[in-house]
Amino acid sequence: MPRGLLHRHTTKSGVWARIEVLEGELLFRVLEPMLSEERISPARAGVVPPEVPHEVGLVGPVRFYVEFLRVAPVSSTSD
Repeated sequence: MPRGLLHRHTTKSGVWARIEVLEGELLFRVLEPMLSEERISPARAGVVPPEVPHEVGLVGPVRFYVEFLRVAPVSSTSD
């Protein structure tokens, strides 16, 4: 587990993250604008909006990965 995930951090502007747990559980804490906490497990992915301060905590042994997603720009087409 990268140590930086255990402490307050954010994704960049326009970048979402999806936390997928393969085995075990993680605690996912949103730190602002309101403090919230949820457990992420194989049955429940975590979603991280852009620029929202958050951190994760270990519950026990865990295997997981983080997928980063960027909002595609809307293109205009003329007919």
